[in-house]
Amino acid sequence: MANIKSSQKADRQRVTRTARNVAHTTAMRTAVKKLRAALGSKNAKNLGPLLKSAVQAIDKAATKGVIKKGTASRSVSRLTVAVSGASAAK
Repeated sequence: MANIKSSQKADRQRVTRTARNVAHTTAMRTAVKKLRAALGSKNAKNLGPLLKSAVQAIDKAATKGVIKKGTASRSVSRLTVAVSGASAAK
């Protein structure tokens, strides 16, 4: 445990920020997993709302600095291509 008052505050801030980052990461990963599970299933219906929620979660994580903007852009692009390919294959 830190002895200096400013170090103690920095520790409290670190814990808060880590928890916030983990929450954003978890939400993003869950949304992407739901979309990929729907893509992998044989009845790929209602992919639009799942794609929208995944893109929103990815964009929010990028805005908050949890992931880099280029990583977010790449992820969104790949998911969009996968959804459009699944829609075209119907």
